[in-house]
Amino acid sequence: MVFGMLQPARVVLASIFWVLAVTALAGCSFEEEEKVWEISGPVFGTQYHISVVLEEDQDRLENLASGIEEVLEEVDASMSTWRDDSELSRFNRLDDQSEWTGISRPLYEVLTTAREVSALTGGAFDVTVGPVVNLWGFGPDARPEQVPGDEELLSRLANIGYDRLELQDEPYALRASPNQYVDLSAIAKGYGVDAVARFLESAGLSAFLVEIGGEVRVSGRKPDGAAWRLAIEQPVSGQRQINRVVALDNQAMATSGDYRNYYESEGRRFSHTIDPKSGRPIRHNLASVTVIADDCMTADALATAFNVMGFEQAKELATRENIAAYFIVRGEDGFETDYTPAFSSYLAQH
Repeated sequence: MVFGMLQPARVVLASIFWVLAVTALAGCSFEEEEKVWEISGPVFGTQYHISVVLEEDQDRLENLASGIEEVLEEVDASMSTWRDDSELSRFNRLDDQSEWTGISRPLYEVLTTAREVSALTGGAFDVTVGPVVNLWGFGPDARPEQVPGDEELLSRLANIGYDRLELQDEPYALRASPNQYVDLSAIAKGYGVDAVARFLESAGLSAFLVEIGGEVRVSGRKPDGAAWRLAIEQPVSGQRQINRVVALDNQAMATSGDYRNYYESEGRRFSHTIDPKSGRPIRHNLASVTVIADDCMTADALATAFNVMGFEQAKELATRENIAAYFIVRGEDGFETDYTPAFSSYLAQH
């Protein structure tokens, strides 16, 4: 995830949804006082699209747009590794991280959830893997001129691990030993979705859809009473195709795959998803995994962890823990799909 400067949001009456939401609003018969408005703009190196259900009130819409930008700026200023002045970057630069350092509540909440997902997945999710991510050229550092060697990887892996981070809740504080470089790119975007959702709820909205770079959270229903319908993409580079449609009411959804962010070198493709145990980009037949949860932060982290684990291990864990997960696997004759029992109730009928 690339964090960057926020630009002014755009507010429009939605005619159709952005590509991941396949429900066309044009032609729907809504009550006159209830319309779906879209507030959108650039953030985190991607785009946000927020659909809100309310009466036409331009002043209120503009206030919502300004409030959303403020919320996203706060997340950016706290958790970005691309901003030298962010709260997280300042911690990462400390000469001695062994002393307790005060942190904000949002950063504490994200690190707490990250630790829980790390423990659940046996370390498949690890926010301290940043030095290895950077080594492969998927962080703020430039792309390497050659593929990292075993010795260099082992050297970086030897000093990282999610259990090297300690959290304190009274007051909120963080410490690490030895020093760590924390990278929240696999969870902060989901937190940003949740933060915007909480802001909209505090503003009195009960029906909305928040999407940032494909991570989604919805509340309530559309004006016609229907659930929000979203598309799970076919994991094909350079194309936008629908694999399956899901219907959500008050849930969040996140997808992790190896088909968007990657580069090729020496005839091989290197995914941005790094296995914290091997220190190498993942190489297995799981093309993408989608997770539905109560909050987007958790869905975001779980989707990444399952993508690291691979299909068999991830399916077993998700089924055992009653997690709603949908897997797209590369088979000999094309893509194959599978999902956990908890996911089945969300599949929309065509």
